[in-house]
Amino acid sequence: MNTYAVDGWTALGDPTRRTIFELVAARPRAVGELASGLPVSRPAVSQHLKVLKEAGLVTDRRNGNCRIYEVNGDGLGQLRADLDRFWTSALTAYKVAVEQPQEENR
Repeated sequence: MNTYAVDGWTALGDPTRRTIFELVAARPRAVGELASGLPVSRPAVSQHLKVLKEAGLVTDRRNGNCRIYEVNGDGLGQLRADLDRFWTSALTAYKVAVEQPQEENR
């Protein structure tokens, strides 16, 4: 039983993991291809991909004897929905602040 669930924001908080996600977002890739361009080992890349997968940000499919990782549109959509919600809240707070009457000089 997994008692520690990783969300997308937490998963992307690690710089190496964020780089891996950006590479996979550019196009689907295998672990070996990702590892060859990064200063971390292939097993480390696999662990980062596992976290990204648990967070719902990537999916994988078998291609011969390797796995190809690609962005999970649903997980990315959840991040986008979070950002939209934050942005709407920030704009609403800004509107309220701007529309409040300024105190007269005493």
